[in-house]
Amino acid sequence: MPSMCVRPALVATYEGGEPLLLERLVSVVDYVELSPDSISMATTRGLILNPEILTELRGVLRGTEFVVHGVGLSIASAEGYSEAYVALLEDLVSQLPVIWHSEHLGFTTVEGEHLGTMLPPPRTREALDLISLRIRALHERFRIPFGLEHIVRLLPDYPGEYSEAEFLNQLAKDSGCDLVLDIYNLECDRENVGLDVDRFLRELDLSRVREIHLAGGIRERGFRLDVHSRLVADSTLELAGTVLPHTPNLRAVTFEFLKEAIPYLGHDAISGELRRVRETLLDGHAR
Repeated sequence: MPSMCVRPALVATYEGGEPLLLERLVSVVDYVELSPDSISMATTRGLILNPEILTELRGVLRGTEFVVHGVGLSIASAEGYSEAYVALLEDLVSQLPVIWHSEHLGFTTVEGEHLGTMLPPPRTREALDLISLRIRALHERFRIPFGLEHIVRLLPDYPGEYSEAEFLNQLAKDSGCDLVLDIYNLECDRENVGLDVDRFLRELDLSRVREIHLAGGIRERGFRLDVHSRLVADSTLELAGTVLPHTPNLRAVTFEFLKEAIPYLGHDAISGELRRVRETLLDGHAR
């Protein structure tokens, strides 16, 4: 997209199996966000993209473009990122018009064993160099923009050489990657581990932010969970609204929800939430 006089795009996630919802989404949003992990299936040959979901997606193309936001790359694993994920991504990019892709700044495996969750890397120079090298390899392999999202902290912080924002800034500078700013993640970290969100946002180089992510979750036993199962809270929209004017290279605002939450939320509420995000954040914010 050009950088002048363009309103950031409105994006919604889609994980397949809901063709009626997909039809409604493409009538509201500018792009559809896909996760290769969520639209794949296990076979005797390993993971492949689910052909039924690909058929759904092709059926609504009509000029629709896609962005990718993965879960399984595990870019910060010491032994290297997941080649199985990269193979899925290559297949997806070869079949659909993907304009950029992103992942989470974390690791999901240790010595080949899946953790069942995602953890952030230590904020050290060694980790920066390792992840930057991998990002440059992805740039070379796919030749489309790539971004990383800071993730919610589940455990006490590792000792590090950088603050969280400084680490992201240096990573973007060293590797040339974009940043994905998840507003709900910030709220989770503020409530759970005492993140100073105002300081984080003052330190973060917001010119590197390509996407803003919005979601709604739940509280369980006093802990705010990064589970995309609810509509966006007013506080999340308000925080996003304070950030938006300071992101000169923002290209998209994405409402994320899990497939499992669709029966609870309903198609009408999801469509209505997307319109609310557009009206609250995007209308009047051409740049």
